[in-house]
Amino acid sequence: MPPHAGHLQLIRAAVEQVDALTLLVSSLPHEPIPGAMRAAWMRELVGALSPMARVVHVHGDNPAQPADDPRFWEIWLGILRQVMPVGPDLVFTGEAYGDELARRLGARHVRIDRGTATIPISATMIRGDPLAHWDLIPGPVRPWFVKRVVVIGSESTGKTMLARDLAAHFGTVWVPEFARAYLDAKLAHRNQTLDASDIEPIARGQAAAEDAGARAANRVLFLDTNLLSTELYARHYYRACPDWIGRAATERRADLYLLTDIDVPWIADTQRDHPHMRAHMHALFIDSLERRGFPYVTISGTFGDRFQLAVKATRELVGSR
Repeated sequence: MPPHAGHLQLIRAAVEQVDALTLLVSSLPHEPIPGAMRAAWMRELVGALSPMARVVHVHGDNPAQPADDPRFWEIWLGILRQVMPVGPDLVFTGEAYGDELARRLGARHVRIDRGTATIPISATMIRGDPLAHWDLIPGPVRPWFVKRVVVIGSESTGKTMLARDLAAHFGTVWVPEFARAYLDAKLAHRNQTLDASDIEPIARGQAAAEDAGARAANRVLFLDTNLLSTELYARHYYRACPDWIGRAATERRADLYLLTDIDVPWIADTQRDHPHMRAHMHALFIDSLERRGFPYVTISGTFGDRFQLAVKATRELVGSR
């Protein structure tokens, strides 16, 4: 919790020695990482290692250690027999409990060093400081831990340039505003502007682009706006926004919002149409961020000043890495 390079070392060792492998992912209620998500990660990871391996998610308020319940072995043998009515021949673990587990299943225990010598890591260490152990976190797991920084604000306040420059500075990726590309395509193919029917596909596209970016990010992901902006502009232009977008904007809360101030000149382009509304929209962004309790820093001054302020705020979030 989470899966890491040491777990993968254990699984690779097992895959090399068997014809069929069952991997158990056990979870308890109220754990910091949902068990269903951990099982999904493992299915992706194990599927890449072996097509004959299966992942079974065992969930419920089951005892985690023999000392937790005098019926520990009875409970777990019952669970395991539901998963695997006969067998197994081999039990692979990286723990001492594997001896007793294998004995009770009538199997042989193969204890694999889960990397403590060659991969000095534990899930506890990763949860304590995931960015420090980034290279030992598998790709599908990284989006859970990646720090998300959103550059957000009114039109023509340098958001795209700032997100791009920050990503280059921190050696990571950034996600452009989906709505701009969506509108460009609509203008090019149909010569039409946006209307209320476009809000949901824009929101879905923005969310999907963010999720893809999180997989490619190196510790921190920079977003040129997010669903909070989608919601605000929908309400501004069309006086309404689907409820699910507002909920998603809250659920997909970023770790930091860089709110670009309006103290820079307006630069016109084909998608900007409200230079006189920047102060109004800026106030709406502040109100929405504060009502939701989202952490934000106002980025003001020259473009050089803005970059330095944004770097400083991001450093405070991710450290010196």
